[in-house]
Amino acid sequence: MSRIGYSPITVPAGIKINLSEAAIEVEGPKGKLTERAQPNVQVKLDGATITVERDGDSGPVRARHGLMRALIANAVTGVLEGFKKELQIVGVGYRGEVQGGSLNLALGYSHPVVFPVPDGIEVEIDKQNKITVSGVDKQAVGQVAAEIRELRKPDAYKGKGIRYVGEHVRIKEGKASGA
Repeated sequence: MSRIGYSPITVPAGIKINLSEAAIEVEGPKGKLTERAQPNVQVKLDGATITVERDGDSGPVRARHGLMRALIANAVTGVLEGFKKELQIVGVGYRGEVQGGSLNLALGYSHPVVFPVPDGIEVEIDKQNKITVSGVDKQAVGQVAAEIRELRKPDAYKGKGIRYVGEHVRIKEGKASGA
């Protein structure tokens, strides 16, 4: 059984928490996030500590208890430090650049791929082949990184495409010769 929901969250200095019936607002130096309140789960602020309590002991209520605690902890971390995901472009002639509010990629297709960057997310390119996606919302950063990776997944035979930094891609063996 998970005990995540019972762990208290310590609020660092410089972070403001506003609790209401419908939502929890977290504001810090990097930005502001709002998390919707879950049913049958109460959030309490005691000084610089946030605790999350639940009404019942049924499965869905226990799941929401841990979820609410994790969402608030991620919001506090996001507005204080932010989150980032790094991707790597692998392939001859594959490259990218940021122009205005969009990411322009050359991925071996007959046309350039233009990916519009959503609000609240920053995308940087280092040496034309390393993409850094950063922002305060962990879910949004992960989703944008996944959508960029989806534009050209790593190929199973040559390994070309977009992958996360540190991701291991298994390369398949090609056809055996018929001789």
